[in-house]
Amino acid sequence: MQSVYDQGLERTQANYVPLSPLTFIEWSASVYPERIAVIHGEVRRTWRETYRRCRQLASALTRRGIGKGDTVAVMLPNIPEMVEAHFGVPMAGAVLNTLNVRLDPEAIAYMLDHGQAKALITDREFSGTIARALELVERKPLVIDVDDPLAPAGELLGELDYEAFIAEGDPDFAWQGPADEWEAISLNYTSGTTGKPKGVVYHHRGAYLSALGNVLVWSLPQHPVYLWTLPMFHCNGWCFPWAVTAVAGTHVCLRKVQPEAVLSAISEHGVTHFCGAPIVLNSLLNAPEEHRRKLQHSVKAMTAGAAPPAAVIAGVEAMGIEVTHVYGLTETYGPSTVCAWHREWDAEPEEQRAQLKARQGVRYQVLEGLMVADPDTLEPVPRDGKTMGEVFMRGNNVMKGYLKNKEATDEAFRGGWFHSGDLAVWHPDGYIEIRDRSKDIIISGGENISSIEVENVLYRHPAVLEAAVVARPDPKWGESPCAFIALKDGMQATEQEIIDFCRENMAHFKAPRTVIFGELPKTSTGKIQKFVLRQRARELG
Repeated sequence: MQSVYDQGLERTQANYVPLSPLTFIEWSASVYPERIAVIHGEVRRTWRETYRRCRQLASALTRRGIGKGDTVAVMLPNIPEMVEAHFGVPMAGAVLNTLNVRLDPEAIAYMLDHGQAKALITDREFSGTIARALELVERKPLVIDVDDPLAPAGELLGELDYEAFIAEGDPDFAWQGPADEWEAISLNYTSGTTGKPKGVVYHHRGAYLSALGNVLVWSLPQHPVYLWTLPMFHCNGWCFPWAVTAVAGTHVCLRKVQPEAVLSAISEHGVTHFCGAPIVLNSLLNAPEEHRRKLQHSVKAMTAGAAPPAAVIAGVEAMGIEVTHVYGLTETYGPSTVCAWHREWDAEPEEQRAQLKARQGVRYQVLEGLMVADPDTLEPVPRDGKTMGEVFMRGNNVMKGYLKNKEATDEAFRGGWFHSGDLAVWHPDGYIEIRDRSKDIIISGGENISSIEVENVLYRHPAVLEAAVVARPDPKWGESPCAFIALKDGMQATEQEIIDFCRENMAHFKAPRTVIFGELPKTSTGKIQKFVLRQRARELG
């Protein structure tokens, strides 16, 4: 039976508009047109200028026949063009695919083909990787070069450069938002639990809500000065390209994350906020003394990944950096839980405060459900801080699914919840605390590394009989790959030889940093006991 509240009350253009973060830039440009939107070296652009450039990009893509449902890939560091791509590409109705600049040509080629990229915007710093990837792809996309004056030397590979390309576009282009907020806005690849990357699809509604979720949990004020230490290719920069724009903030770009450069930018530009993996905080703490002096103004840092050691949190807070710990996955638009702080915790001893802050916390307001439960029955575990279970989420800021992979999508959403694969305990106060990662993933410096992918390379070495890779605690990277290897009879190999072999056959950051030789522990059925190896790796320190 139809409710009285539905009779004659229709959804119209007057009372319903699909949610999209694209509206944020139109608002900032119209309300604060002369405020600085982007800083990069000597470049200073206002919100009026940035909005016009985004519309030019959208227009130029449209004139090249790129539109709804087409993929535009970008291989860019944290530069203004990357910010513009987060608006200009979806303004054309296309889907933005931000590529991990650390990956090897084979992985990049796979993503370009799997995502069916029609255009590729690439910085000349990565011309070596891209040139090889373009030799491997089945169908070459339109290539557009970004010739950033701050980039290291590199070739120009495309038909034209970015400035010439957007000059083809109309700065007053009348872009349209999505007809349906469920439409895809971006594509992000994750290594998942196998070596082959999976394409995680975001929609406009989720991106909109996740951006506002960041504003809420971090109490982002109007006009923050945000430093780009977190790569924008990671989960679309945890949706901060859209979040910072929503509050008319300033995007301070940084091509490379070096502690001296970060601290210098904070002082020079009055940076108020930045994000990054624990390794970023650790690098600041261990910067030379002349750079590590106490900051002259308050700075807020958001960190995720493996929980930072208590000593790191305490150390950077002594420098004047207030840390907020969040947790999420590529499949949840980046952070979706936060260690929401209670003022009474300020009275706790330093070590206890750091331990509390290292917890993954409670759900974002925009996440509808969070629980720790039995991975098979989905029965919630007791909130005793001891019983382990898997972390589950549900809500609008969970991905649409994996591109062209219904089987993996169905498994990830089994039982009406997203299965994170991460193991945690649930504390009496409702805060979750991760105790172990899904067995095949190593999170090193904020990057996901598939142990299976590393093992596949190791097995290609002529001296390797058996190989297993697990995470080893790493004071710099949070975690690093540790390889346990059994050699073939009569064969020899050194640790450095194994490491060099891996570096020659995969992205350098994925290669093991530790190699242990010897017989591998197995079950009665011959399966390698990785839990035993994880314990050994932890004992190595």
